[in-house]
Amino acid sequence: MNTLDSRHEKNIRHRLWQKLVGKPRNINEPSIFHKLSLIPLLAWIGLGADGLSSSSYGPEEAYKALGAHTYIAVFIGLATAFTVFIIAYTYSRIIEHFPQGGGGYIVSTKTISNSAGVISGCALIVDYVLTITVSLVACGDAIFSFLPITFQNYKIIFVAFLILMLVTMNLRGVKESIIVLAPIFIVFVLTHVLLITYGIAHHADRFGWVVNQFHGSLRQDIGTIGFIGILAIFLRAFSLGGGTYTGIEAVSNGIQIMREPRVQTGKRTMLYMAVSLAFTAGGLLICYALLQINPQEGKTLNSILADEVFRNWPLSGGIVLITVFSEGALLLVAAQAGFVDGPRVMANMATDFWLPRRFAMLSERLTMQNGILLMGAAAMMLLFYTHGSISALIVMYSINVFLTFSLSEFGMTLFSFRKRNQDEKWKRHIFIHVVAFILCIIILFVTIYEKFGEGGWITLIITSGLIALCYLIKKHYLYVRGKALKLEDILQKVHPGKKFNNDPLNPKDPTAILLVSGFNGFGLHTWFSINRKFPHFYKNFIFISIAEVDQASFKGSAEMEELRISVENGLKKYVDLVRSFGVPADYRMDAGTDVIETATQMCQSLAQEFPKSMVFTGKLIFREEHFYQRALHNETAYAIQRRLQWDGIESVIMPIRV
Repeated sequence: MNTLDSRHEKNIRHRLWQKLVGKPRNINEPSIFHKLSLIPLLAWIGLGADGLSSSSYGPEEAYKALGAHTYIAVFIGLATAFTVFIIAYTYSRIIEHFPQGGGGYIVSTKTISNSAGVISGCALIVDYVLTITVSLVACGDAIFSFLPITFQNYKIIFVAFLILMLVTMNLRGVKESIIVLAPIFIVFVLTHVLLITYGIAHHADRFGWVVNQFHGSLRQDIGTIGFIGILAIFLRAFSLGGGTYTGIEAVSNGIQIMREPRVQTGKRTMLYMAVSLAFTAGGLLICYALLQINPQEGKTLNSILADEVFRNWPLSGGIVLITVFSEGALLLVAAQAGFVDGPRVMANMATDFWLPRRFAMLSERLTMQNGILLMGAAAMMLLFYTHGSISALIVMYSINVFLTFSLSEFGMTLFSFRKRNQDEKWKRHIFIHVVAFILCIIILFVTIYEKFGEGGWITLIITSGLIALCYLIKKHYLYVRGKALKLEDILQKVHPGKKFNNDPLNPKDPTAILLVSGFNGFGLHTWFSINRKFPHFYKNFIFISIAEVDQASFKGSAEMEELRISVENGLKKYVDLVRSFGVPADYRMDAGTDVIETATQMCQSLAQEFPKSMVFTGKLIFREEHFYQRALHNETAYAIQRRLQWDGIESVIMPIRV
């Protein structure tokens, strides 16, 4: 294939990709952060839907766990609402004190230890994969419950299609995907407010009957199983309904994408979610008790409840259909939280070297493309592994979120104690975090005990395996970093020269163009290697560096400016060093999410300005090549060289031994 054909094929692929995910965003646009950020309402839809959608299965699991003791359901409903407000309040404090986002991972890392942080982070990643799979499978169940039984064979294919659809939408951008899904969320809220409000108000006369049933059943149970037995039933049902709280973490994880002032936006979003979730989950449990809802084969409790509440309404069938369909459709919106927050947790961990650095990179659309694709692939694998069984997925689901909750609450307890001299209300804050910790740890232990043999062990094994993998990745990066520091110690002992040259660069002279990533041992090694291999040949040196915009730096205009200043200062050090040895030098820099594309364009421009130029890049090489090195270290040098060679620009990769 000749060069022209290769470029034509690449252009076709590029145009198709842009049709699918949209055109690249301009990171230098002054209003870019404002355009991408979410106001509280959109944040409530995009992140709060994860928590609100759990009312589709959490209260049902709790109610079913009561068995014949449904008289306790009202108290389960009140306890559920109370727990929602307690956990939401503690996470509002997390937003206030950790406004950079990251949720449980950042809290555990900063307040307990790095080990606690990686445990919490891995638990969150697995949990968000399960969020996607559970939500979409539950969505499929709700929709296919209205179809003939013969259509059940197509449910897995339908769910797989939903995963691919959400991956594509999130590659286009978070805000775009949320706006598309917003009508579903609004319909769900309206129909369920109507369902619960009318269900309780219209059957308020049954409260007396429920109270009488409570007294009679309570006396009977005390005589047979005792108060301890009743408490055990209550705790078991309360804990198995723990899926109700699984989405509360999402808001604190996604604080980075919220509109300034972020803390206020995040706390308001958390309030919206807490009120809506407490009302919906608690209200549904009270309705189950008032109307004495009994499980039926092939139907969810909420669909049975809707049939009962709207039975005598005009067009009752249509209202029930819209109510139940909106519930299934909301689960589609809830899966969005997995694609929003899962990649953000991965990006935070990648910044701390627990995961490959590529997961902290942003795409042209300023999305965490690698994380989104991995979350989608993992959800797809989990879907086919469980054959789309919601019961199997629910078993795996609740464990990890309460592991993260427990670590976060314990960490915030320590944090409040350490800050007691700066906080007049520290005793109240500690008390609330301790209460939340006790609630979360009880739910965690009961869930593990009840669900371990039913499949919960799979979650623990997957999470443990991911934790072990993170430690191996961190060990490798620390090893490479240690070698780099040794190299820097050796090279930086070289004293600057005494023949400082202020002459401008001569475009007619042989010029070495060096791609560097900051002032470090690798860049110095490349420059010394050029001088050693080509002594006195190059009369000009130009240093190029790209301010790579990743998750850590793409937080606001201040962080972007700080990144540019840092990169520019590093380049100036190279220029000063080279000029001190009597050789003209200069630098060029730019900012971008795609280092390869941006660096290639800069090299092409410089090659026209300096016809006798050669491009040099450094590349780590190891004594023994292993398969994982490609995943942990980018192939930027090879990619740039390949593209420049097709453009007729000479490029040399200088090996750096590690």
